[in-house]
Amino acid sequence: MKGTKHIIYMGLALGMLFYAVPRLDMSGGFTLPAVFGIVWIAFALMNIAAHLHEILGVEEETKREMAKVKKMKKWQFEQMLQGKRKLLQFRK
Repeated sequence: MKGTKHIIYMGLALGMLFYAVPRLDMSGGFTLPAVFGIVWIAFALMNIAAHLHEILGVEEETKREMAKVKKMKKWQFEQMLQGKRKLLQFRK
């Protein structure tokens, strides 16, 4: 299962967030504990967003295109090593 790891890690991050937010000291204005709490919550939310991004497969099309490009470059390199100078050119 492809996304199982990301689902488990996102669940752990959510659990950690729900456990820690009530315990963080955010009162008292712009103090060091308040800044730490805000930064910690921001990092936890970025972690959750990254796992959600992978679960939803937002970059699947980009990954497929990159695989095609890498395959073509490998083929061109093999052709060059074999002495065939005629390589395919891509149009933009």
